Amino acid sequence: MLICGAVFATPAMAVEAEPAVSLKAAPLLQIGGFAITNSMLVTWVVALVIIIFAQLATRNIQKVPGGIQNFWEWLVEGLYNFLEGIIGRDLVRKTFWFFATIFIFILFVNWSGLVPGVGTVGWGHYTPNGLFHIDRPLLRGGNADLNMTTAMAAIFFVLWFIWAIQAQGVGGFLKHLFGPKGETTGFIFILMAVIFFMMGWLEVVSILFRPVALSFRLFGNIYAGESLMEAMSTMVPALAWLLPIPFYFMEILVGIVQALVFMLLTAVFTLLIAQHGPQEHAHE
Repeated sequence: MLICGAVFATPAMAVEAEPAVSLKAAPLLQIGGFAITNSMLVTWVVALVIIIFAQLATRNIQKVPGGIQNFWEWLVEGLYNFLEGIIGRDLVRKTFWFFATIFIFILFVNWSGLVPGVGTVGWGHYTPNGLFHIDRPLLRGGNADLNMTTAMAAIFFVLWFIWAIQAQGVGGFLKHLFGPKGETTGFIFILMAVIFFMMGWLEVVSILFRPVALSFRLFGNIYAGESLMEAMSTMVPALAWLLPIPFYFMEILVGIVQALVFMLLTAVFTLLIAQHGPQEHAHE
């Protein structure tokens, strides 16, 4: 409301507009203090489908693969060769199980949000223009829930710490963070030790921030895609079936890119801490 050039907030203006796609996953079932949400349900379904598909593809392995066995071997072998070229043969043997799993899982969870019915079936209300708006969808994309992406980033952080200790040892890990680099003596060595000790704490902050960056990067891109699809489907009600179609193809590409980015960042973070271990020095 504008009075004599001054703006006063009315009660209607004070109420913040709710986003078209809720930032929080909707609870479907409460078991004591544990809530099963719509994003958890989608995540479980996708994980179950991947497990069943992998079991079917490897149940009767043939020397000349065909069908789903051929597809599964192509996917796993392609990921293995790709990662081996980035982090090396020794490290990929130790860590491939995690990087391959995280890529395949994130990829199909991303794509599951594009399945018709995900986010469009559930409980809601009719708007004044006669459209039905979903307030609590039955299904929601798993990676559009910050809890899911944070959990994956936290699991990687624990594994990264284990792999770092295995590669460097406790002393080597601390030296990697705080120890002076280069060969110096005398006063210069003391000066460099102080500088690198202070820089080590910056490295600690950077390491602690990595899971946060990983989780928000994946969540932000997937949530933005869902919001875009929702906006396109409600912009012109008569064309709600047509306008989102071009963006489906974009979201398919985004799903691949985000799965690849998450896998590559975790792989590179692991390489940076493991490449200076005692084994590598002995090999050199």
